[in-house]
Amino acid sequence: MDVRLRFRGIGLLLTLLTCSPVLAQDPENEESLAAPGNDPHSGMDIAIENADDLATQSLPLEELQMFADVFNQIRQGYVESVPDSELFELAVQGMLSGLDPHSVFLKEKAYDSLQETTQGEFSGLGIEIGQDRGYITIIAPIDGSPAEAAGLEAGDVILKIDGESIRDLPVNKSVEMMRGPTGSEVLLSIGRRGVADPFDVTVIRDIIKVPSVRSRELMDGYLWLRASQFQRDTGLEAIATLAKAQAEGPLKGVVIDLRNNPGGVLGASVDMAGAVLDGGLVVYTEGRHPQAADQYEAAAGDMLNGAPIVVLINGGSASASEIVAGALQDRRRAVIMGTRSFGKGSVQTILPVNDTRAVKLTTALYYTPNGRSIQAEGIVPDIVVERAEVTSVESNRRTKEADLQGSLSGDGGPVDAQSESEALTELRNSDNQLYEALTLLRGINLLTPEAPAKVSEEKNPATAALGTPFITACTQIAMRGCFIEPQGQRQ
Repeated sequence: MDVRLRFRGIGLLLTLLTCSPVLAQDPENEESLAAPGNDPHSGMDIAIENADDLATQSLPLEELQMFADVFNQIRQGYVESVPDSELFELAVQGMLSGLDPHSVFLKEKAYDSLQETTQGEFSGLGIEIGQDRGYITIIAPIDGSPAEAAGLEAGDVILKIDGESIRDLPVNKSVEMMRGPTGSEVLLSIGRRGVADPFDVTVIRDIIKVPSVRSRELMDGYLWLRASQFQRDTGLEAIATLAKAQAEGPLKGVVIDLRNNPGGVLGASVDMAGAVLDGGLVVYTEGRHPQAADQYEAAAGDMLNGAPIVVLINGGSASASEIVAGALQDRRRAVIMGTRSFGKGSVQTILPVNDTRAVKLTTALYYTPNGRSIQAEGIVPDIVVERAEVTSVESNRRTKEADLQGSLSGDGGPVDAQSESEALTELRNSDNQLYEALTLLRGINLLTPEAPAKVSEEKNPATAALGTPFITACTQIAMRGCFIEPQGQRQ
């Protein structure tokens, strides 16, 4: 038996068992998924005193001896030579594969992708892409991106990257070719509708910031707020959006759209829910390790001053988005509408193994304020509304009083009812769930004659500039360990 080999096997397991998680309760860490000081081996959450001694005392030495023996047999007798590093990675993957589906070993590319997902930025071109008949097609350039500056347009087809044809190349491979260091160039051959011949465009890669929050006014006083995923700053982006809308006039109601939101950073969901809760519990976690148990509360002050809220969810709403929906539902702060959510109620913590690899390990379950575990259950909406195509059964050509010859004229009114009706009809036809959410908010306000008063900064500091005590408090309670990788490709 190779003694050095045995120690190598034991050493790897010791490393995995004693490394501490990062991004948990560390709001000051703004650079990467590594812990403060850029030391990938340090962490904040489950730091055990004398961890090496504790791990050594509890490790099953007989089983480790068996592992080392099997490793040696494979190393010496397998039909093909396999590098030791690859065998160790396979061993780690094997251990994690027997756990839950969210506990995985992250190699360099997966680790980098996770950082990009949670930070909301990466070095690339700034385009959303899809694949159509074997070709990569630009869905849209991201505002302010190098792709937009270079003149790329929605509908453009990428034929070649740096002179190499990408016909039938998988999307992820094409993304890898377009990614690169900040400041480097990439040459794209573009096909464009209406242009006879393909042409080349040189794009200089840069840091791309992907906004996770969008909004628009549905009607006067009614705001649609969309969070596509929970990145590091999503909660603060939502707070800033609500504050800006409130500054322009009191909001009568808000639709928080979390449909197909796959989750992300737990702290961001606490920030968002806390913005519309007047203090109190948002979520709490429990795990096998004592320090995995924690609770997260909202700061005092409801940004909307009680204005009604509808939260839209569906089967693609998971993890951090379920925290928001569950908290607002339990606290009776919002009506949850749509369909049952995904049911991902576990918290993952990132455990770096070295500079380029890490273990994403499930360390806790989270619970809503009323003690509900969402794991494998999801959030059941208060009002179930399926996404559907809506067709009117009433003819628009029906004769009305105004159509009759000699009909008397009315006095008119201040509201352009026809224009409003057309706008609502368009919304109903394009997104029936959002239409129903808006209709519910308007119905609630019909029974509440007095519109919500504009919140003063003295009463509610959340409407002040970012960096107020409210927002600082939100940030300080952030936990950065809850992840579900979003779907789709951005580069």
